[in-house]
Amino acid sequence: MTTIISIVALLLAAAPAWAFDAEQTFKKGTFVLSGEGAYGWQTNLEHKRSASHVEFYDAGVRFSLLPLDTIARSSFLYGALEVGLEPLYQHYTTPKQAFWAGLAAVGRYHFLGLGRVVPYAELGGGAGGTDLDVREINSTFAFLVFGGLGASIFVSNKTALYAGYRYQHVSNGNTSQPNRGFESNVGVAGISFFFP
Repeated sequence: MTTIISIVALLLAAAPAWAFDAEQTFKKGTFVLSGEGAYGWQTNLEHKRSASHVEFYDAGVRFSLLPLDTIARSSFLYGALEVGLEPLYQHYTTPKQAFWAGLAAVGRYHFLGLGRVVPYAELGGGAGGTDLDVREINSTFAFLVFGGLGASIFVSNKTALYAGYRYQHVSNGNTSQPNRGFESNVGVAGISFFFP
């Protein structure tokens, strides 16, 4: 009986730690620092006869702000907007070693109706330098744009682990030839810290 009482007492004591107040975490003016990594591979949606089968991993650090109060509290769109800048490094491993490095602007919309599990939708794009030389693109400059979906799990009121999917396009915007560009499927994972 003493053991059961002890377990119940521990669970009751732990309950406030698991409480999550989205209004406080996603308060207007909150600064968000995120570190993330990703792995991606080229997709051949146009069914071109020749594809380079590009594979890569990347790493980035995002510095963001929550510029607005939460919106649509009484609907399924209840959420918060995050906007930020992310220095991003993408290292190509296949078909040969190469890189893209630049600065991306990223916007995320966090859906807050599920408590500690917070789905998100994101859009991002940036410009940077590259030495990737494949049949789809060969230039020293390229744009990188992406959109994706994912979810964060808050392990505390100020710390979240997240994972998601991105669809990415790399192109030099016809600044040089060739510029067929390429699309990729990307899996991303990271951690975010919220500083109100």
